[in-house]
Order: sequence, then C-alpha cells, then structure tokens
Amino acid sequence: MPTLEHNALVEMFREHPALAPRLLATLLHVEVPLHAAVAVVESSLDQLIPVEYRADLVLELRDERDALVLAIVLEVQRDVDPDKKFSWPAYVAVVRARKRVGTIVLVVAPDAGVAAWAAENIDLGLGRGHVAPLVLGPAVVPEITDPAEAEKETELAVLSAVAHGNGPSGLTVVQAALAALGRLDQAHAMVYFQLIWNGLREPMRQAVEALVMERQSEGEATFPPSLQRLIDRGKLEGIREGELKGMREGKLEGKRDTLLRLLARAGIVLREDESARIQACTDVATLDRWIENVLGAKTAADVLS
Repeated sequence: MPTLEHNALVEMFREHPALAPRLLATLLHVEVPLHAAVAVVESSLDQLIPVEYRADLVLELRDERDALVLAIVLEVQRDVDPDKKFSWPAYVAVVRARKRVGTIVLVVAPDAGVAAWAAENIDLGLGRGHVAPLVLGPAVVPEITDPAEAEKETELAVLSAVAHGNGPSGLTVVQAALAALGRLDQAHAMVYFQLIWNGLREPMRQAVEALVMERQSEGEATFPPSLQRLIDRGKLEGIREGELKGMREGKLEGKRDTLLRLLARAGIVLREDESARIQACTDVATLDRWIENVLGAKTAADVLS
C-alpha cells in the first residue's frame, strides 16, 4: 500500500504539473518539446490496461495549438521493486498507442540506490529494444542551502531535503526547506514537513530538533511563525513516534479544521453523519490517521476508515 510519503510526492506533481517538464529540462537536460500547457490526465491506467498496472500520474504537454507533444508517466519509487521493470514498459506502450505521441517514464527516487536501479535500461527482449527511465534522484537533485532560493523553488527545496537531508549538508538543506514552507498554507506545509521529517535518520532528526529548540530558546525567528508552531517540541516528539501532528498537542479543534480543509481541497464531500463524526472525535491519534488518509483517498469512507 502506498505510504503517505509516496502519496505526498505524487500530490506535489499533481498540484504542480509544470514541475515535471521543468525538472526534466533543468536537471536531466532533456530537450522537452515546446509547450504552452501541462495537465494531469490520469492518476491511474486502470481504464487502459489491467487494474494491477497502475501508474502514479500521467501528464500531457500541449503546444499553443493544443496539439499533444509529449506524455509523461510519472512514478514515485522509494524501494527497489523488480515488477516495475515489467510494468513501466507497459505504461509507455499503452499511453503511446492510445495518445499517438512520444511517451517517457519519469521516476522520482529519493534514495540513491533505488535511483541507480531505476535508471537502468529495461531490455524488451534479445537486445532488440529498450525503455530508458529518466530518474530524479540524489545525483541530479541539487542541494539547496540558500533560504532565498528555497523560497523561490519550494517544491524543489522539498525534494532536495528528501534527497540530501541525511548528507554532509543535510542540516542546512533541511533548514532552508523548512523555512520555505512558511509561504504555504498550513495543510501543505504540514504534509511537506512530514515528508521531509520521515526521510531523516535519527541523528539528523536530533540535530534538527536541537537547532529548533536552541533558536526558540534564544528568541530567534529561525522559521516563519506558522511553521514555528508546527514544529514545537511536542510536534517533534510526536513525529518521532510516527504520527503527524498538525498543530500543538491537544488542540483538537485545529486538527479538525486541518482535516476538513484537506477534505475540501481533495473534493471529498461529507455526509452530515460523517461531518458529525469528525466534530465529535476527541482522539488525537485518530484525527492524525484521518489526516494521513486524505492523500490518495477518493471517498470519505476511505478517510474515516
């Protein structure tokens, strides 16, 4: 089952589809066709091929005349999965046949080992043809350490923190990314924060926590006020236990508000009894679980399970 981290990366590209061709051009030096618009056209391929083959995202690039110039099958890969070497060529073939346009696979792989595996050419048989996935991994994602640059390129800064947060410059990279989250609404900042935090190993988590506590005690505004509230001591301790706490511990109303805004953004309409269930909930862990469930959910039942 996809994790929240997996879904958060998919949602990043779903909400910012132009990010994919821009990173193809700037980081992977791919000659992307001239285009005027980028749109998400499918979140899965279950209408094209059997349901067991489901892509994370399919993007279309269209020129000024609305002619389709390229299709991108985007996959988030956090672990090595040998089955993908068979499903990725299927994605390319089916999308290309249906849309009559050049089609590529773009893999987002924060782990260096997974990225190297994903970038291997896929032989289609007897060396007569292959699929060559393009991969956004630590080798091509830059280390963004300048807060000003991170603020201009927030999504890239988040990818940088996920890819390089445990490296030699990890603390600086993470600090820049967290500072950039201040320009986002709390729901997005919360999801990106957990995405970054869950990718950090314990030594780096302790370093980030120590930095936050030090700056708070000195009264320095290391991060924007909204994010400072998000990463108070109770927040960090809760995440270390594997939970996403959107606001200060015990502030249930804030959590309910966050959940309702996420549901509205996802286009999920609540029945009266479902809304009442959320308002009546007084369990922090349950609200956190429902918040996590929103990513990738299609109905309120998926969220409130």
